[in-house]
Amino acid sequence: MLEEIAELFQAPLGIWEAVVRVGVSLIASAVAYVMYQVFYGSRHIGAGVNRVFLVGGPAITMIFLVIQTSIPLGIGLLGALSFVRFRTPIKDPAEIGFLLLLIASSIGAATGNLMAIVILFAVVALALWLQRLAGDRTGGSGRGHLMISVDQPSFSSLEKGLTALLEQRLHGLSLETMSTIDGRVALHYQYRRQSDFDWASFTSELNQLAGTAKVEVFIS
Repeated sequence: MLEEIAELFQAPLGIWEAVVRVGVSLIASAVAYVMYQVFYGSRHIGAGVNRVFLVGGPAITMIFLVIQTSIPLGIGLLGALSFVRFRTPIKDPAEIGFLLLLIASSIGAATGNLMAIVILFAVVALALWLQRLAGDRTGGSGRGHLMISVDQPSFSSLEKGLTALLEQRLHGLSLETMSTIDGRVALHYQYRRQSDFDWASFTSELNQLAGTAKVEVFIS
C-alpha cells in the first residue's frame, strides 16, 4: 500500500524542470499583462481579466504538468475545477484574445515549447502594433464600441426610449450582442466615431432617460 502511494507522488518530471517551466509561464504571463495594459488597458471597457494573468498562467501550466505526469491526480484536479463558476462577464471580445494568449503560452511552457511561445508573442505584438498604427493614421476614425448595462426590471420600460436616443445621437449604430447576467441586461453596440461628439451631453441625456434605474456605460 505504501509503495503504491509513493509511486503516485513520484513524477517523471524533475523538480528543477518543473520550476523552470512554471517560471517561464510566469514570465509569459507578465508579458501578456503588459501587452494588455499597453494595447488595451486604456479603453476602460473590459472586465479586468488581466488581474488573473499572473496567477492564472502558472496555475494553468501546473495543471498540464500534473496531467502529464500523473493521470489520477490530473483527473481529480479537473473534477475539482468543475465546481468553479466564473460570474464576471466578458464585456469585450478582445479580452477573449488575451485569455487565449495566456492559455496558449501556459500550455507551451508546460510542454516545453519555449520557441513557440516567443514566436506567438512576437506575432501578436506585431499584429497589435499594426492595428494601433492603422487607427492612428485614420485619426481615430472607424467603429467605436459602446456597452450599456441596465437592471433587468427597468429594461422593458427603457428599451424604446434608449433605442431612440442612441439612433438619434450615434451614427451607424448597430446592436452586436445582448445578454442577461445576474439580473442585468448588457447591450453591446458599434457606432461610427465622430471627433466632435459631446459625450458629457449624451451621458446627461441617458441619465435623464433612465431616471431611478441603474445604468452603467462603457465606451471605447
